[in-house]
Amino acid sequence: MRDLIQEIAASLKRNRLRTSLTGFAVAWGIFMLIVLLGAGNGIIHTFQANMNTNALNVVTIYPGVTTEAYHGYKEGRSISLDNRDLKTTEEDFQDHILSTGGVAYQGGVTLSYGQEHLSLSLYGVYPNHAEINALRIKKGRFVNTLDLNERRKGIVLHERTAEILFSPSHTEPLGQFVKAGNVVYQVVGIYSDQGNDQNSPAYVPLSTLQLIYGKGTSLNRIVTTTQGLDTEESTETFEKDYRKALSAIHDFDPDDQSAVYIRNRFTQYLQSMTVMNLLRIGLWVIGIFTLLSGIVGVSNIMFITVKERTHEFGIRKALGAKPRSIYKLIVAESIAITTLFGYIGLVCGVAATEWIDKTYGSATIDVGEGAGINGVTLFINPTVDMSVAIGATALLIMAGILAGLFPAKKAADVRPIEALNAR
Repeated sequence: MRDLIQEIAASLKRNRLRTSLTGFAVAWGIFMLIVLLGAGNGIIHTFQANMNTNALNVVTIYPGVTTEAYHGYKEGRSISLDNRDLKTTEEDFQDHILSTGGVAYQGGVTLSYGQEHLSLSLYGVYPNHAEINALRIKKGRFVNTLDLNERRKGIVLHERTAEILFSPSHTEPLGQFVKAGNVVYQVVGIYSDQGNDQNSPAYVPLSTLQLIYGKGTSLNRIVTTTQGLDTEESTETFEKDYRKALSAIHDFDPDDQSAVYIRNRFTQYLQSMTVMNLLRIGLWVIGIFTLLSGIVGVSNIMFITVKERTHEFGIRKALGAKPRSIYKLIVAESIAITTLFGYIGLVCGVAATEWIDKTYGSATIDVGEGAGINGVTLFINPTVDMSVAIGATALLIMAGILAGLFPAKKAADVRPIEALNAR
């Protein structure tokens, strides 16, 4: 074994430049594989973390525009949701509906306290809105059923909104009265979320907002939590039945999916997980093909080495060396190149993912007010785990064997007489 190692080392030293360039290709391939997988894991972990903060059994219904003529109505008719749809949801779908809530909003409201003021949107909601949207109540409480039934003028503010209005006067927000135009609301709670701090809405009871701002019974959307919808087939059946029920109220074609838009978080989760799996497979494919380019280089250099050492191999065989020993020498040399430079690339790749984690692991970006969210995390734990390192090691060894197989076979098949005459 010692003689084999010395011989491999001597061979690599004789072709330092060629070996270094070929080794760089191998190192670069495994480096890119690790970095791509680490970045992909960061994106996947970010998605999973965001999904874990929100309930998956949420179905949201939005009004839309018809695309089919129906019962004398032309296409292009706007559909408006109202309290009748809430009642239908609660009464006709009890097997699948756990809770139901409606949302209506009033934009451009100026909220003031003393000399401080700011403009925001008011959302009229049901009590289940906080749970569905993962709102964290920092102080006080959220809208409750009594607020809804009695049309109370209680308001729940975002912590940033409360800071702007009350910090200058060092006033405790809870229990204070704020003005929204000519309407006075009492602050009953302070919440936080992952939204845009300066544009997060204030929440009031739905019935209160509908009454004060002349909304009548209209809704901007309906939000429900569901049970028993744990497959795509069951959700599709539910959505078909639900759209049919709404079509009877608003007189549109029950097969017209544009009339009302139904957003199911669980279905989106399943679809997103499929995309994430495809992303992971795609990253592996790209990384492996990048690595293969280096392996081809190793195979080429081994062919060149075999050609240059043909005379040597002839002498070896003339002296009684078996083809197996020559085969072993070439394959071992190939494995040495891929393993040495592969591990250099592996270490550099792991170091790069750790640097990404330290630098961008907790970094956030502002995606803009139009998206309604702020502080989106770029990557969460963009690193590779031990199983990937073990897999990369196995891949390196296999790559080294494959890279040396054909050159080794060529060397082992050299005839002594031909080899001794080669120059």
